[in-house]
Amino acid sequence: MFFFHMPELSHLTNLEELELKNTELNETPNIQELIEIEEAGEDRSFGQQIQQEHHIMPNCPPVPQDSSSFKFSFTGKFLSCPRHVHFKTKFHDLFDLEVLLLRFNGFRGTLPMEGFASFHRLEVLDLSHNSFVGSIPLSIQALSSLRALSFANNELNGSLPEHGFCELNNLHELDLSHNMLDGILPQCFNSLSSLRLLDISSNRFTGKRVPSFIANLTSLEYIDFSHNNFEGSFSFSSFSNHKKLEVVRFRSDNDIFEVETEEPIDWIPMFQLKILELSNCNMKMPKGRIIPGFLLHQHNLRQVDMSHNSLEGQLPNWLIRNNSNLEVLILRDNLFGGMPLHMNANMKWLDMSQNHMIGTIPYDIPKFFPNISILNLSMNALSGVIPSSVGELSKLCVLDLSENALSGEVPKGLFTDTSKLGFLKLSNNKLHGQILSGNLSWSTLQWVYLDSNHFTGQIGIKSKQKFESLTLLDISNNFFTGLIPDWLTNMSSLSELVVRNNSLEGRFPCGAAFFSFLDISQNSFSGPIPSCSNLQYMEHLHLGSNRFTGSIPNFFRNLTNVLTLDIGNNNLSGRIPKFLGELSNLRILLLRKNNFSGLIPRQLCQLSNMSFIDLSANSFSGSIPSCLHNITGPSDLVFLKRSKSLYSYDSSYHYESITWGLRSIFLGGEALGIQDEVQYTTKSLFLRYKGGILDYMTGLDLSSNKLTGEIPEEVGFLTQLRALNLSHNQLTGLIPVSFSNLAKIESLDLSSNGLTGTIPSELIKLTSLSIFNVSHNSLSGRLPEMKSQFGTFTEESYEGNPLLCGPPLEKKCTTNPQVTNPSAEEDHEKWYDIDMTYFYGSSSSTCFVFLLGFVAILYTNPRWRRRWLDWVEDCIYTCYYFLYDLVWKPSMIFCR
Repeated sequence: MFFFHMPELSHLTNLEELELKNTELNETPNIQELIEIEEAGEDRSFGQQIQQEHHIMPNCPPVPQDSSSFKFSFTGKFLSCPRHVHFKTKFHDLFDLEVLLLRFNGFRGTLPMEGFASFHRLEVLDLSHNSFVGSIPLSIQALSSLRALSFANNELNGSLPEHGFCELNNLHELDLSHNMLDGILPQCFNSLSSLRLLDISSNRFTGKRVPSFIANLTSLEYIDFSHNNFEGSFSFSSFSNHKKLEVVRFRSDNDIFEVETEEPIDWIPMFQLKILELSNCNMKMPKGRIIPGFLLHQHNLRQVDMSHNSLEGQLPNWLIRNNSNLEVLILRDNLFGGMPLHMNANMKWLDMSQNHMIGTIPYDIPKFFPNISILNLSMNALSGVIPSSVGELSKLCVLDLSENALSGEVPKGLFTDTSKLGFLKLSNNKLHGQILSGNLSWSTLQWVYLDSNHFTGQIGIKSKQKFESLTLLDISNNFFTGLIPDWLTNMSSLSELVVRNNSLEGRFPCGAAFFSFLDISQNSFSGPIPSCSNLQYMEHLHLGSNRFTGSIPNFFRNLTNVLTLDIGNNNLSGRIPKFLGELSNLRILLLRKNNFSGLIPRQLCQLSNMSFIDLSANSFSGSIPSCLHNITGPSDLVFLKRSKSLYSYDSSYHYESITWGLRSIFLGGEALGIQDEVQYTTKSLFLRYKGGILDYMTGLDLSSNKLTGEIPEEVGFLTQLRALNLSHNQLTGLIPVSFSNLAKIESLDLSSNGLTGTIPSELIKLTSLSIFNVSHNSLSGRLPEMKSQFGTFTEESYEGNPLLCGPPLEKKCTTNPQVTNPSAEEDHEKWYDIDMTYFYGSSSSTCFVFLLGFVAILYTNPRWRRRWLDWVEDCIYTCYYFLYDLVWKPSMIFCR
């Protein structure tokens, strides 16, 4: 780190402007102790003059010793000055300072407003893009000369001081955007009659309606209330007396905020807007009106965004006809039935995605928008072919026609040497043909999405020169065949490749590309997993559902950045190597349906950020490691961040700001990059999880192995777990009571084991549990009460446990107490230790009852009585002759 000392600053007696932006200071300077300045400086006008003086210097000059008229401008990002600066000098009392720009530094702590109290001439204060925390203090009111104030892009919180801004009557610009400020806006904003720019976007301000003081701020030119927590409604009639208004930006994050544009009916505005953003504002239209009526009187619009508003009907052509300078028209997520068809040579960006457009894409689209750069017609019901005239749009850079019903082949005009196309997305259509064969030029294409179509053939282009700029290629869910050519994986620009679910085969070539995302799953690649040496930047590796053989290769130990590792559904064997526990960034590990064996290594417990572990359908043996409770779950949102990578569009219109000069109006566009996607069994279904949901879904699947022993109590401390499957093993012992701690569990499957004992009644606390399966075990006793989620489970959850009883089973429990484990005294009790008195009494009673019943039958039934007497008589004669032959005859012989 470079430390820059400025003792000479004490000689700057006429200092009027101090700029320290982009320097990443390590500590907050003590503003209260700045240098003493005795002489007043020259007067200064603002606006363009300030911007002219904020020029970029070719280098960072030394501070001269004699510097009475020296203006110090220190910029680390744009100049050749050190980027890390550390102040050793103490400063105080900059009485004549007028402009203080400290944006883009590393300032932390609370705002040092007490130190600014003596800056009576300060007119511009910019502390934006730092890391200030805490609230805005009441002492802000001491800076009564302020004309421009920016605290944007910090971490400020709390409500605004009730009277802190009341004295800032000279304020022209106030930018508090991108903080965490909350509460209701102070009513004393009503006194800021000179305010030109008001930006409070991306905070947490509340209120039943946008404050009424807006109507009194008639000098407003730029207003941005986007992304707050306002409720109720806002009426555009508040702007009825505004003549200078140019930029209006309202982007809501909820459905309870409404914008009323039609009261009073047919009102005519006095302003001419250049930027209008009313996104997700729940606009209320009278019957028959499609877009706000006041737009009929606007003739200088450059950007219009009315996305996410459920506007319905055919967009009127007068919006484009009346605004010949219109460059951007974003109507995403509405109910429009067709495109606007009126000539506009200045149109650069047209987004009609996620509407109800049907029919075909107009063939003469180049006639209406000859200079279009970004065209998005995705998520509609468009059919037919892509017209060849689209290839005539010579300035087209972004084309998104995904998620329609388009058919036919892709026009070859999109793939010429003169094309400027850099982003092409044709996903989820019915397009066909051999798009990766033939003599086509993809020299400008960087991001190409051809997934989920009917494309066929081989990757037949022979040279990588045709793809020299390619960064991302997604051809998944098609019918491509053959081999992956070597040149494709040797492209230095290619970082994301997805060929999932095709019919590709052979061995995958490693190549020289530095992939961050590689998905070749659901193909027929064979042989050992290739040992590629250049995968140190890999974050998502999907090799599942192929025919790979052998063991897990040693080069996997180099995947230090990997988040997702999927090698399931192959023919791999051997043991899990211990070095997998060293991949500290790993979030998803899928090894299901292979031939792995041996113990589950305890080193996996070191992967504390893991979301998914799927080791199912292998031959793992031994016990479940008790250290699994060390896996606490993800600590940050890595999958969500990936899906928010956007390109942006900078309009030709720039608002002239005091602090920023020409303030750009940026709009976000298409999401770039591939969203990660995995398959996982939960709730008895094999489901796909994609994108940001992976940050919130967690699961552990050890089913269909040969695991033995008891379930460790520690598994119950995986409190972030949403799905747990231990079924089809040889587990024994009790169901741990600690499972009641799995507060987020949605699916719990312990079926087909040898578990004994009762089902803990504490499990009824699992209010998120929707699937519960303990079938085919040796459980016994009363089932938990049918409360909460247990009231939704059927007999199927408990079948194969004949000793269970209670609802919803038909078998009723005969005794109230639950079955408990035998005591030591009961274990030593012998079978013959019985109560003899009870034994004799019960035996006698049984005999007496039997005899009484027998006599009653003979008495009431003559036929049975006669047969009984005959049987008795036969027995008597039989006994007589038996004794006669045995005793009487021998004695007679002896007597003779």
